[in-house]
Amino acid sequence: QVQLVESGGGLGQPGGSLRLSCAASRSVFSFNNMGWYRRAPGKQRELVAAIHPSGKTVYADSVKGRFTISADNAENTVSLQMNGLKPEDTAVYYCNAVEIGPMRNYWGQGTQVTVSS
Repeated sequence: QVQLVESGGGLGQPGGSLRLSCAASRSVFSFNNMGWYRRAPGKQRELVAAIHPSGKTVYADSVKGRFTISADNAENTVSLQMNGLKPEDTAVYYCNAVEIGPMRNYWGQGTQVTVSS
């Protein structure tokens, strides 16, 4: 059973930074990709950023240039560095891991990020 445990959420100030980490119960490179999603109040869950074992990354337009996703296979962690925080970044952030063959999605329990002065 795959477990994903997020940490690092909390209160951030506009223009400030927060770093989220996701600890996986096995090698992060054993998944087809890993990523971060978020769900803001009253909105649907959306992809924030994802990373492939090759190192290829993808970002939502709303976070490009501000957020950076990275993977550390030695530590079995995927992190999301969030700079230039905006109030609209307020959401519950979820770590996600995907397997293909058969298709499986794994989710963490979520961590709250609130951006407010």
